[in-house]
Amino acid sequence: MRNTHQTLKRAASLYSTCQFKYSVSFTLRSQTRLLHAQFRSVSSATGSQVVNSLAPNNKYQKLDSFTGRHSLLQATIAADAPRNDWTKEEIREIYQTPLMELVYSASTLHRRFFDPASVQLCTLMNIKTGGCSEDCSYCAQSTRYKTGVKATKLSSVDEVLQAAKIAKENGSTRFCMGAAWRDMRGRKTNLKNIKAMVKGVRELGMEACVTLGMIDENQAAELRDAGLTAYNHNVDTSREYYPNVITTRTYDERLKTINNVRQAGIHVCSGGILGLGEDDADRVSFLYTVATMESHPESFPINALVPIKGTPLGDASAAKSESGEPESTVTFHDTVRMVATARLVLPGSVIRLAAGRINLTESEQALCFMAGANAIFTGEKMLTTPCSGWDEDKAMFDRWGLRPMLPEELHGSEKRQHAGTEVGFEQERADAVRMVSASA
Repeated sequence: MRNTHQTLKRAASLYSTCQFKYSVSFTLRSQTRLLHAQFRSVSSATGSQVVNSLAPNNKYQKLDSFTGRHSLLQATIAADAPRNDWTKEEIREIYQTPLMELVYSASTLHRRFFDPASVQLCTLMNIKTGGCSEDCSYCAQSTRYKTGVKATKLSSVDEVLQAAKIAKENGSTRFCMGAAWRDMRGRKTNLKNIKAMVKGVRELGMEACVTLGMIDENQAAELRDAGLTAYNHNVDTSREYYPNVITTRTYDERLKTINNVRQAGIHVCSGGILGLGEDDADRVSFLYTVATMESHPESFPINALVPIKGTPLGDASAAKSESGEPESTVTFHDTVRMVATARLVLPGSVIRLAAGRINLTESEQALCFMAGANAIFTGEKMLTTPCSGWDEDKAMFDRWGLRPMLPEELHGSEKRQHAGTEVGFEQERADAVRMVSASA
């Protein structure tokens, strides 16, 4: 009887705590819209005092008005759901925040939407290498460049499923398959085989993601019916800088494929690449494109260019380096600033450290996780660039108290979808009672 009384007393205490949290959250939600409105009003009234443009040398200027920056960050951190009405000025303001304050703010918001110790493990397999007709200036798989990459046919279904099994055994929960094509026109047999791959991966209990170039509405529907979890199609960079990188596919064609995927009910995976020659204004504009989409991507991969000899960007890099070999120009500070800003403007999206992670030290990766990154590619290779191995990542997770994200945390968790709302706190109250009962 005494134990029962103590259990009920503890449950009541936790219930009261949750009630208080809901009351605070309700107040925050009410204030968030007001704060955003006030910030925009102040921005309009004071102009450059609150929203500074980038300095000519792209250095981060100290803001003339701490109040303006603080008001925007306060409103952003108080968010209980993603917003799609960002302005470039607001994103620029956040992006220019001093790095320590930016990381702290992003970490604070990250904890409201995700378990900060949970990181999704993904493995990427190149199921069809080379032979692409596009002129992406960073890609070794284009037929236009002499990079030593040999074109291959589509891998067999059995070969792909065997690789997926190995990935699962090593802890990966999402298996991604990439094919070097411009689009899927006239590839009915290939699409049939890819659908078999998707079904096989799903039967293993893993999430399945593919990147196949541009697809239309019917192809997206076929992939959905096969059980596809997500489709990757990056926007790469800003609309303004994009023509400097690719000329064989327009920016709007990329957005059309993303819309086809979304309309089919498949999760969108869309991010970009740092180090293409863009400046900070381009990075802000790139984030603006994604943050103002009809719905934010489920996954936002951040790539740091790994320049490859034979590609235009790789050769340009080699010409500037003392060694005569291509060298990345993306600094750790560039990466963590992008991670933190993305977390603040895309609070409900999974932010994925993709190509170039291998160039980050373990402590640099840890700060990225603190700033809001919560997914990595792990395994043997990322298409044509190196990747950190499973054992290496497992050891890193153990040292930093991280753990692999479970699929239900990403898609089945109502807590993430309703973070900070009445539904979310009702769930917290129920969880509190279950926890106390289980420990009694």
